[in-house]
Amino acid sequence: MKKPVVLILILVVIAVGAYFVLSKRNANENPEQPKQQALLVSKNDETFNKAFAASLEKYYVLKDAFVEWDSTKAGKAAGDLAASVSQIPFGSLKSDTTIISTAKNFADGIVSESKAIQGTPEITEQRHSFYTLSEDFYNLVRTVRYDQAVIYHVNCPMAFNDEQEAFWISNTKDVVNPYLGKKHPKYKSGMINCGEVKDSIDFRHK
Repeated sequence: MKKPVVLILILVVIAVGAYFVLSKRNANENPEQPKQQALLVSKNDETFNKAFAASLEKYYVLKDAFVEWDSTKAGKAAGDLAASVSQIPFGSLKSDTTIISTAKNFADGIVSESKAIQGTPEITEQRHSFYTLSEDFYNLVRTVRYDQAVIYHVNCPMAFNDEQEAFWISNTKDVVNPYLGKKHPKYKSGMINCGEVKDSIDFRHK
């Protein structure tokens, strides 16, 4: 009686082994497909997003002009920024009238300070206006809940007279300071990375 029992056990072991081999082979031939991620849909329409993104790019050009200590380029970039912000179609926002009105007020502030930069060749005065319009832009991003990119709010603790702070916005965490810049009369380019990210605005997943 022992031989049939042993034979049965051997057959069972062989069958189980064959099952696992076939299962592994099928898994390799038909790997589980990754689940598709849901597409993120902006809460604002495409026309608004394109216009807003264009204005942000004009702002970054202005910021870079201050990094380079180029007041002429800053004046030109400020004019381009004013024109771009003036073209943002706030009426297309999917928001109530109060939010739209608030957004327009911040936009008007950006345009006004941009024109002030255009109106003076003195780079310190230009930078004061840049600080004001940067804060307006920061608040504008939050008001319209721009959801196409992360915007960083960056602080310089010694923007004016080595003791007065100022802020700017950036599309990167890397600190490149537009208030101290590359050609500071005292620090040269030694303080170009002075500053700290204080906030990040990210409405992409909200």
